[in-house]
Amino acid sequence: MKRLFGIFLISISAASFGTLGIFGRYAYADGMDTFTVLFLRFGVAAAFMTVILLLRKEHFPRGRILAQLIGMGALGYVGQSYLYMTAIKYASTGLVALLLYLYPMFVFILSVLVLHEKATWIKIAVLLLALTGSALTVDPQGGQLIGALMAIAAALIYSVYIIVGTNVMRHVSAVQSSTVIFASAGMVFGVLALTGGTHLPAGNSGWLAMLGIIVVSTIIPVVTFLAGLEIIGPTNAAMLSTLEPVVTVLLAAWLFTERLSPVVMAGGGFILLAVILLTRTELQTKTT
Repeated sequence: MKRLFGIFLISISAASFGTLGIFGRYAYADGMDTFTVLFLRFGVAAAFMTVILLLRKEHFPRGRILAQLIGMGALGYVGQSYLYMTAIKYASTGLVALLLYLYPMFVFILSVLVLHEKATWIKIAVLLLALTGSALTVDPQGGQLIGALMAIAAALIYSVYIIVGTNVMRHVSAVQSSTVIFASAGMVFGVLALTGGTHLPAGNSGWLAMLGIIVVSTIIPVVTFLAGLEIIGPTNAAMLSTLEPVVTVLLAAWLFTERLSPVVMAGGGFILLAVILLTRTELQTKTT
């Protein structure tokens, strides 16, 4: 029963994360800019996570670990989130969400090159499946190439972020790391928003979209993911997280009447299948 509850929590997390691009489109439609959206998102989320940190009676990281976490937030998370939120201006929300899920493949490549992990034939086959999926998904003739390339760049930056954080996360809890990363990302976007001029929502729809980004797309998925992670572990959590782009595609089709071509859908299916197979391979490796 406890394991089932963990699966439920991760599913809620993935579905909630899947609403980010949807709320982002509504925020942009009401006159907001990317820097202001992300400043409010990470600033409020950092304040919330600080409260959680204090309630759990955990201390803030110190020394080199703190510096590394700040770097992860100020560089890695800033780059990934900026590219993702900008990509949805140039490409369909569903396409961007699907391409972001190339990051497990990039993590695998970097793990082999940087961490010297063994590259099995199964993992190589999975990588080729993902590359085939991305080739089908990125259609230069569809007029969405800029957004698609931004989404792929976001996936690449996120994979570097994960590799860098592999060692750091051994020394801190998920709550400690999330608090510092959100805070540092929020400060960077705050400076950028002040420099470029803030563009707050023009009406109630924009504020509601911003509330959705903060609560539904950030706080709820972070809290439920951390809780579910402790129950079912990271590998199973990663597999269930493939629900995220599916939710985004379905919501975009319903709310924005976005229609991905059969070829793009097939490519997205290849990417998600590759992620699931890679995750299952990792799970089997750790249990043998």
